[in-house]
Amino acid sequence: MLASLFAGVAGLRNHQVRMNVIGNNISNINTIGFKSGRSIFREALVQTLRGAGRPSSISGGTNPVQLGLGMEVASIDNLFTQGGLELTGQISDLAIQGNGFFLLSDGNSKFYTRAGAFGFDANSYLVNPSNGLFVQGKTADSTGTIPATAIVGNIQLPFGQQDPARNTSRVDFGNNLDASVTRSDAALTVGTTATNGITSVTGEARDGAGGVHVITITGAQATEASRSGAHITSPPVALTGSETLTSLGVTIAALTLSVDGDAPVDISGLTTLSTVNDVIAAIDIIDGIDAKLDSGEIKITRTKAGVSYTIESNTAVAGDIANRLLGVAAAATFQVNNGTNHSFVAQDVFTPSVGGTAVTTNLGITVNGNTGLATGVTGLAGGGITVNAADTGLLAGTASITTKNTDKATSITVFDSLGGTHVMMTNFIKSHEPNKWYWNISMQGGEILQSGATGNVTFNSDGSLLRFAYDGGADKFTFDPNNGAGLTQVELFAGSSGKYDGLTGFSGTETVAAVKQNGYGMGILDKISIDPTGLIIGIFSNGVSRNLAQIVLAGFNNQAGLMKSGESLFQSSANSGEGIEGVAGETIAATISSGALESANVDLAQEFTNMIIAQRGFQSNARVITTSDSMLDDLVNLKR
Repeated sequence: MLASLFAGVAGLRNHQVRMNVIGNNISNINTIGFKSGRSIFREALVQTLRGAGRPSSISGGTNPVQLGLGMEVASIDNLFTQGGLELTGQISDLAIQGNGFFLLSDGNSKFYTRAGAFGFDANSYLVNPSNGLFVQGKTADSTGTIPATAIVGNIQLPFGQQDPARNTSRVDFGNNLDASVTRSDAALTVGTTATNGITSVTGEARDGAGGVHVITITGAQATEASRSGAHITSPPVALTGSETLTSLGVTIAALTLSVDGDAPVDISGLTTLSTVNDVIAAIDIIDGIDAKLDSGEIKITRTKAGVSYTIESNTAVAGDIANRLLGVAAAATFQVNNGTNHSFVAQDVFTPSVGGTAVTTNLGITVNGNTGLATGVTGLAGGGITVNAADTGLLAGTASITTKNTDKATSITVFDSLGGTHVMMTNFIKSHEPNKWYWNISMQGGEILQSGATGNVTFNSDGSLLRFAYDGGADKFTFDPNNGAGLTQVELFAGSSGKYDGLTGFSGTETVAAVKQNGYGMGILDKISIDPTGLIIGIFSNGVSRNLAQIVLAGFNNQAGLMKSGESLFQSSANSGEGIEGVAGETIAATISSGALESANVDLAQEFTNMIIAQRGFQSNARVITTSDSMLDDLVNLKR
């Protein structure tokens, strides 16, 4: 009977413990980073009234007879389920999604928490403002690098401190230099006179290269076939044109001419009363033939130059025009076939405006299809340029033609050791050599260029970078800022040979640019941001962003073994193991959300349900005590 009393008392006491746990959970419903607890009961002592019996050949076995002597609290566990995130907008408010704890320290002991309501104290340390504990992490060096060997310690940010200027030591170039672009307009060189008959130049050099082309032409121009007749008179007199054919002994007023071996053309409409001028006019009508009086004789000219262009009359008979006016013997023809082709040879000596030496190239000759005369040259600067002469055609002699540079400029601001700014203008100029550009650097602020200000860049046939070279054996661009700062040496990085990580040389859009540099002027830490790995990034008033520190998290093999130490803090225990310190997303499977706090993971509906169960358990145990008391009272009354 007494055992039931003791069991009831244990039930009352331990259900009260459960109510304490439930009350603590509900009390902390709005505590950030709080992890709810639960109580687990177990049976306490057991009294064995009879042991188990082994089965025999004549009877079966018997079960043990045992009496429970109440219950006790087996454990009070912390439930480390994920709490919801509440946005606050405060950068220093941090929440962990996943496993792990923030690591805090008072200089002697380590504490762990999921409550990330942090802030900065008067000395710019990142702390928990409610208790002054320091948030632990690793601090970056002056370059923004966090060494692998950096020691975990207090995080202090340089608010209000000046960040010294750093001179530019590297400029990166990127994007594309168009392999086929040209802006190389051509024109006769100002101040020179062409002696080879060239009168106009139009178009753009296909190779895009700027410089001076000196065109030298040797040889002779093509000539037209031409012949004067020898009219038959006695005594010979010079024709005036007014003579009639009869007066010249013409009895057959007929003439047939064939041009370039084509079908003969009859000159009709003439009679013996026609004059010499009538004959000349009739011949002149035929396309490609010119006829006129020259020194008292009829002169017939094929108006297209060259050996392929001829005139031939009909076979002469006594008394016809060919016989009497042109002096052709009967049974013969009047032939005009003494034209010649041109013998011109054209050569171009090109002196580029930048880089390289003079280049000599043989050019082609353009022949006018109507006149047969050589009237221009082809192949200058890879094509694209039209070179024309006067109507009379080319001559032996020279002409100077200038082509403009095809260039593309890009600029970037660089810094000297005092933080002074300088605009570095880089101009890329296309070479006449395929896949090659020259570059030069200029500055407009009184700086003194020392070395490495010119060079060239070449590309492979697949558009990747082959070589970026400096002139004069330099390996950097060096200039004197001329303002009291020291010499500034800048490495120009255009990419890796054979790769596409910098400049490229494809045919396409021209997008070359100086994309970044690593210098900056003096600045003051203006604000910070914290990324999901806990990296604290400082944004300075000079526009520079640099890594300042990284918050460290701690993980445990058995986080349920942590001991609460109040103020939403935990400490390691013998069963939790030592904290494994690392970075979120790497060593620790978690991410950090800046501007948010983790809410308590208390399930209010579940807690109210547990409260009802605890209440009913408490009532039932109380009933056991009162019932046992009544039974004892009856037992005592048996004596009466």
